[in-house]
Amino acid sequence: MKKNKSICIIEDDENYLILTQKMIEFTGLFGEILTFRNGKEAFEGILQRKKDTESFPDFILVDINMPIWDAWDFLDEFSKYSSEFSGMIYIITSSINKVDEAKAHKYPFVKGYLKKPVGLEKLIEIFSS
Repeated sequence: MKKNKSICIIEDDENYLILTQKMIEFTGLFGEILTFRNGKEAFEGILQRKKDTESFPDFILVDINMPIWDAWDFLDEFSKYSSEFSGMIYIITSSINKVDEAKAHKYPFVKGYLKKPVGLEKLIEIFSS
């Protein structure tokens, strides 16, 4: 994978956000790391990035339970642009609710459902897919 790839992390837990960002930086695989604290902020930021650079991030990691817009709100709105999106979205969550996992699979552009904590090896594996 070339380093010019971009990734977006949507996570409201500051500690987990920093940890994930540091692990991603450690891989050296991404030239740009975008971070957002909720789904609405992420949706608006990603659309602005698309407008500015004519591209969506290559990877999006999204937590389920967040304030303002949760993952489902984000995915519902983002699905309107899914035909233009060629990247990969992974849900990364502490939820053990089987309903959440089943719901995630209803979005064809969601490539995986990962339970926290996600280690460095797993991140490298999904970035290499």
